[in-house]
Amino acid sequence: MQKTQQEIVNLLLDSYRDIGGINHLDCGDLPSKIGIATLCEDLLCLLFPGFFDYEAVASTEISMRTNELVAGIRERLSVELRSVLRAQNGGNGDHGAKADDVCCKFFNSFPEVRQLLQTDVQAAYEGDPAAKSYDEIILAYPGLEAIAIQRLAHLLYSEGVPLIPRMMTEWAHSKTGIDIHPGAQIGSHFFIDHGTGVVIGETCVIGTRVKLYHGVTLGARSFTKDEDGHIVKGIKRHPNVEDDVTVYPNSTILGGDTTLGARSTIGANVFLMQSVDPDTLVIRGEQPNRSLDKRVGKKKQKADPFEEWAFQI
Repeated sequence: MQKTQQEIVNLLLDSYRDIGGINHLDCGDLPSKIGIATLCEDLLCLLFPGFFDYEAVASTEISMRTNELVAGIRERLSVELRSVLRAQNGGNGDHGAKADDVCCKFFNSFPEVRQLLQTDVQAAYEGDPAAKSYDEIILAYPGLEAIAIQRLAHLLYSEGVPLIPRMMTEWAHSKTGIDIHPGAQIGSHFFIDHGTGVVIGETCVIGTRVKLYHGVTLGARSFTKDEDGHIVKGIKRHPNVEDDVTVYPNSTILGGDTTLGARSTIGANVFLMQSVDPDTLVIRGEQPNRSLDKRVGKKKQKADPFEEWAFQI
């Protein structure tokens, strides 16, 4: 059925009036997704000078280059911060002083973040026999890029900044396939090998020298609801992972009261909703291969019953 331009517009206007919750009108600016994406790209240049730039950076130019980056990032981040703080307060106020304060704390933490990232690069180099150099890890390993952005986003999250930290980690998620919430607390020497499909929830606490493989989920077991049936927010929902833990591919660990004890190893395809003592190996029981005749749907070989779990110390 043919409709005129005005008829189409009227349909949309009616929808805007009748369907609430997904409109943002008369409330001031929101952070720009494109703006946050370009900020993340520039932040990587600031964290790893010479690695993410389009052209080589000479040591004689590093002072000027750093000045340019800091000035540009600070100006644009301040704009985004003011926008999000205004939106948080119903579109009212300037919030320039708060934005400037957050910016200063953010940049003051960069040396500490870089020190952590150096340990992450070292962990990747020592933990992956395929890694030939630090350069390769910084340029080609998606896990490091996701961790770098998360560590910066966590600084803003810790200051109570809404929206922007999550936008930063979702930008990294879209690039790397690795989803780390900005609220997660992550220790030094953190290595995500391969990385695709890794999910780390908001209230995860991860110790030092932890190694995760692709497809690992550190998620919530269930969602507590209030008397009106609404999900209760702001409670501990995701696991703790202590020092020197390794989790192999496609394992799922759920629950805010679940702890993987220090030096434990979780094998591939394990599903856990209970804590594991330190120095424990958790593996899924052996599952014999089965051969099926696709034409008739009959088994060619009878398989033994599956073991559910195997725990070894």
